[in-house]
Amino acid sequence: MNRTQEVAQLRVDYQRELALGTERFHAPRRTECPWCGSSRLRTRLRTVDLLQRKPGTFVIDQCRDCAHSFQNPQLTPEGLDFYYRDFYDGLGAAYADWLFGGRGSRKRYLASARALLPFGVPRRWLDVGTGYGHFPQSARTVHPGTVFDGLDVSEGVEEGKRHGRIAEAYRGLLTELAPKLEGRYDTVSMFHYLEHTTDPRAELAAVRTVLAPGGHLIIEVPDPESTMSKVLGRWWLPYLQPQHLHFIPLASLRRELESLGCTVVAVERREAYTPVDLTGAALLMLGHALPPADEPWHASPPSGLQTMARKAMFWSSVPLLIGMFGVDQVLAPVLSRTRFSNAYRIVARSGTEA
Repeated sequence: MNRTQEVAQLRVDYQRELALGTERFHAPRRTECPWCGSSRLRTRLRTVDLLQRKPGTFVIDQCRDCAHSFQNPQLTPEGLDFYYRDFYDGLGAAYADWLFGGRGSRKRYLASARALLPFGVPRRWLDVGTGYGHFPQSARTVHPGTVFDGLDVSEGVEEGKRHGRIAEAYRGLLTELAPKLEGRYDTVSMFHYLEHTTDPRAELAAVRTVLAPGGHLIIEVPDPESTMSKVLGRWWLPYLQPQHLHFIPLASLRRELESLGCTVVAVERREAYTPVDLTGAALLMLGHALPPADEPWHASPPSGLQTMARKAMFWSSVPLLIGMFGVDQVLAPVLSRTRFSNAYRIVARSGTEA
């Protein structure tokens, strides 16, 4: 079955779901911050799905007291299933595998793996939100004696095991699997995972269960305090709506880890920075302006004229995209050292002893 046939087949189910409306994919709107309980909220962002262009509107609110930002109203499990579908799997599987297995991603994986070198040699490492297991595959070159396992809710984790990227594959939620993995790992990683979860605090508590005493946790997340988020607004790629549900300020995450009995041993913004802000913004703007592609969540396939116009507009924009990519790379050494950095990394040890 080719892609056109697959899209036509999926369109029936998508249109049946969309006929019921997208409002049902949202939980009731919160009136209090999920992090500190304050009722002093403000709207930080209102946007649409700029990635797949599925129908719906999404709002990110921010707490005026603790600065925590969160999707409000938050997607329900049914809504998350709808908006994730065919992004990392299904129609999007080949693209996701190419994106996360590409040269740029491997460079970031190696930098993240090297961040653990000052803290000893990991014996058993669990990569939470591992996807297709690309991080463990790269990290093994830095830690050749380490056994890497992976956990994810998608079928990609099982494919990662089939390809030999991970030794063990756990499919499901960390919060549910943690009791069975108690104390099994001396290292746990969460790379751009927490922001996808419905309850980051529950995830961190689950990590505390999985980690052996003295083990290390390494986390990388988008930095909601990045100046670039204010400059680019809805076009700031790390907003990644509707997938990103929570944006945790560094100080809040540090305090939460310490409250769980962990010691923060390293914080890094420069190495966690990914030089994609301008390129990502240009891609999002272009995708928003282009005529629709043939996707099953659109009521009908694009016309021949729309398809031709889409191709012409895209290829005429390639020089601009290449230019934006070049600017991102040139500015990276400077921006990564300032509050324009778009991410941060925390390494914490299980236990409060120095």
